[in-house]
Amino acid sequence: MSELKWGILGTGAIASAFARGLTQTDSGRLYAVGSRSIETANKFPFEAERRYGSYDELLSDPEVQAVYISTPHPFHAEWAVRAAEAGKHILCEKPVALNHGQAMAMIETARENGVFFMEAFMYRCHPQTARIIELVRSGKIGEVRMIRTTFGFGGGSTIDPRGRLFDPSLGGGAILDIGCYPISMARLIAGAAQAKEIAEPVDFSGTGHRGATGVDEWNAATLRFDGDIVAQVAGAVRVTLDNGLEIAGSEGSISVPNPWVINRTSAEAGRILLKVKGETTTIDVPADRTSYAYEADRVARAIEAGADHGEYPAMSPADSLGNIAALDLWREAVGVTYAAEQEQEHRPVRGVLRRCPNAPMKYGTIPGLGKQVSKMIMGCDNQRSFAHGAAMWDDWYERGGNAFDTAWGYGHGIMEQLLGKWMKARNVRDELVVLTKGAHTPRCFPDLLVQDFHESLSRLQTDYADLYIMHRDNPDVPVGEFVDALSELKDGGYIRGVFGGSNWSRERFEEANRYAAAHGRHRFTVLSNNLSLARMVKPVWNGCVHVSDSGSRTWIAASGITNFAWSSQARGYFLPEGERMKLGADNFASWDAEDNRARRARAEELARKKGCSPINIAAAYVLNQPFPSFALVGPRTIHETATTLPALDILLTQDEISWLWGEDTAVI
Repeated sequence: MSELKWGILGTGAIASAFARGLTQTDSGRLYAVGSRSIETANKFPFEAERRYGSYDELLSDPEVQAVYISTPHPFHAEWAVRAAEAGKHILCEKPVALNHGQAMAMIETARENGVFFMEAFMYRCHPQTARIIELVRSGKIGEVRMIRTTFGFGGGSTIDPRGRLFDPSLGGGAILDIGCYPISMARLIAGAAQAKEIAEPVDFSGTGHRGATGVDEWNAATLRFDGDIVAQVAGAVRVTLDNGLEIAGSEGSISVPNPWVINRTSAEAGRILLKVKGETTTIDVPADRTSYAYEADRVARAIEAGADHGEYPAMSPADSLGNIAALDLWREAVGVTYAAEQEQEHRPVRGVLRRCPNAPMKYGTIPGLGKQVSKMIMGCDNQRSFAHGAAMWDDWYERGGNAFDTAWGYGHGIMEQLLGKWMKARNVRDELVVLTKGAHTPRCFPDLLVQDFHESLSRLQTDYADLYIMHRDNPDVPVGEFVDALSELKDGGYIRGVFGGSNWSRERFEEANRYAAAHGRHRFTVLSNNLSLARMVKPVWNGCVHVSDSGSRTWIAASGITNFAWSSQARGYFLPEGERMKLGADNFASWDAEDNRARRARAEELARKKGCSPINIAAAYVLNQPFPSFALVGPRTIHETATTLPALDILLTQDEISWLWGEDTAVI
């Protein structure tokens, strides 16, 4: 194995522990140290060839191959992203970030730049952890039923409010700093019990105490996993806990007095107590170096092998994302939110928001709207918090996306509020195309439409919508009343572009435009009905209308209207089988039929020929229609965004479109 040249960002106590670990291994050596000043870099008490007074200088050194990020939590995201873009492999101290949104950006940037990424839970690399997993999977204690694990220290009456553990500006608190350990262990053990690498909780409840500085000081949580495995976890920075692990099964139990093996200076052997049928066996696990040295070796081996993360049970990127998501839930339960997660202080992970060079987005035009519109439109209906929404929308903007789909009824108004806060914080409103929807059942009446529209503008912190679409039709209302109400909003400057209807029938749409022509009103020029490569077999919700059939598509092409296709990828129907079935039986039933299975088979065949995924073919089918067609997409993660956008570069001929649908069964 070639020797890995390490750079360390940050010079605190944990950086010293890792540097000491490097001296106990032959896999790598400390080459460079970076700090916020050259004085602190020079004081770092370990030998290094280069010392830098800034992190940027270290990342610019071409000799540095891998970096260990040991800064306080709030700075992990920015420096991990910069390190990845500088081509450096990354070992990032736990917790991976302040929140799931930041972690998504870090991990996706590492993936796209082809560099290794691992979160530094050093106990995962100690041989004791592998032995615990082996015992759980062996079945010696039967079916795992309960897990209890804790990590806590402290107990004094005085605290330093400016110290790392208690300062909110440094991400202080027990959940992030200490609670991340028992959460990660519980997920690991529950996964091992089910022959998986990791398990995610299906239920989560937490509670805790917030101190004078606003951060959490002691906490407990209960997690339930598939198979009714229940875990109890606790973390504290002002309470001394037993810091142990207990796994209770149907036939016995496993106890680990020291699961975290945190000795920073010398090797620490493991010890596991296995109790079966009243008899206890002590299992000693030898160690010849610290957990940090094992961790450094794990990273070096993975990089040498060309892997993107450390071998199990070290943390994979998916594991890190699941862990930080659970920590988000725990902090939410206790009521801890940091100022850096709110719109007033929230910053993009790169520090500034900017369009990426060679951004992949493609654009189209809509008659009556004086802006180009990204061919894919980001659905704003599943963002959990401002931090999550901002991470998704920053990434969307940087990839070239400028269009957003929202509605009065999404999340009881929360989604519009979050998007409005983001647009104001980033000062980008006039660059964007905001598609606003209203007229939700049972509020599908002209007067309520107008009332809800103005409420949407207030939530969005804007005085206009670029596009407005009625979410539903109400056939009991004369169509002219809707045309009049919308025309008045447009004449008043509240709708600056055009308007139309979603889930409207062809007959009502044409009737609206006959009324508009007869009365000098504005026409309906945009439609937002389901259009996808899979025919909607069963309505996703009552009142849904699709235009996927040949007759509807011919009508749209002849009428000169624009369609915004919701569920443009048939809600994952074209994903690989394992991923597809995770979407749920009800969702699957909305699309599954013999003709759609044949379309999926053709999409798979064409994907093999074009070197892409079948779901990219499905999205390209929508984007390449012979009429203005835009795809509404609803990625919940940055990785979903990244894997959706390749569809923009797939050009389909009209023969291929016909063949995919089944209008011409000749082989392309």
